[in-house]
Amino acid sequence: CIPDQLDAGIRFFDLRIAHKNIKNTHNDTLYFAHAIYTLQTVKEALSTMAVWLEQHQKEVVILSCSHFYLLTDSEHQALVCYITQLFKDKLCPPQETPYLSQCWDLGQQVIISFDDETILHQHKELWSKIPYWYTDSADPKEIISYLEERQKAQGRAAHFFTSGLNLTEDTAVVVCNPCLTMRKLTMKSFSLLLDWVEKQTPGPDLTAVNIICGSEPLCLCGYRAEDREPGTDLTRALLDHMNEFDTCTTRSYE
Repeated sequence: CIPDQLDAGIRFFDLRIAHKNIKNTHNDTLYFAHAIYTLQTVKEALSTMAVWLEQHQKEVVILSCSHFYLLTDSEHQALVCYITQLFKDKLCPPQETPYLSQCWDLGQQVIISFDDETILHQHKELWSKIPYWYTDSADPKEIISYLEERQKAQGRAAHFFTSGLNLTEDTAVVVCNPCLTMRKLTMKSFSLLLDWVEKQTPGPDLTAVNIICGSEPLCLCGYRAEDREPGTDLTRALLDHMNEFDTCTTRSYE
């Protein structure tokens, strides 16, 4: 599943990491969680990415690690240790402007964002949290309106930031539509969301976008670093149709 997403051009992964904390058991295995737990472990997913990156040495991925449900301090440290040992020199450290040419020259392919201030102070190879703009709504018009109004009021973030096109079902939507799946919900809004994406532009302008994140099956195509100019500033480049790690969870899609 991970290689399929990477092959499709997905370069941003929203990794919400969790410990299952099953009663009366001791297990330090970490999973991903977004309402439900994944079957695939964190180590399995990251090691699969590492293999793919070895085979595509001009590609750069952004891994946004967050939430950390039920993780202890030692599990936090073990996770960072595993990441740094796995990717080693492929890690791109935080900097004002990461250019593709620099990443290629240095063999840097992985940008790790970590939503934990204590860990960030201890590990200088990690990037701070990437802002994620989204609103809880199943209405695509509300989502688009929210993103446009927020960016108009605040302007684009100075560095990486994510515009979330994720559709969110609230209790009313679920009760009134018991047979509605996430795939059906997304497909109903597909053309409207995709039209909005196609009108967006990258760059330093206040209305420019950077990373676009959406629920499966919104992703149609994506970003290939080898197709970009070496002088591309990654914090200013539109990473096309991005996707969440949702597509690899055990969530039931038709």
